[in-house]
Amino acid sequence: MATVFERVVTATGEKPAFAPGDRVKVGTRSPIGHYRVPQYLRGQTGEVLKVIEPSLIDNEEEGYGRNAGNRRHYYRISVPMPSLWPGYEGSPRDELQIEVYETWLERAA
Repeated sequence: MATVFERVVTATGEKPAFAPGDRVKVGTRSPIGHYRVPQYLRGQTGEVLKVIEPSLIDNEEEGYGRNAGNRRHYYRISVPMPSLWPGYEGSPRDELQIEVYETWLERAA
């Protein structure tokens, strides 16, 4: 029989929504005020390279004082440079690596 200490239930946001190798798309929302994703990255598709541990407090919601302890993960993603900059003259293998909070990511088709 399992005891209370043997059963671990994770809270929302404690388990990563994405894993290395997952294709993700960065959200395109345009909030007014406090936000953490560069304009040029919005709407772009990339690949998750790493899940950043541990999960952290949602800094955007925290900036407005309405977080209530919600925790989610940051992910290091890779986005091809040619998709970011029209006319990019470097190697087609060049990439931008950036860490993006989970609330800005969705699964790419």
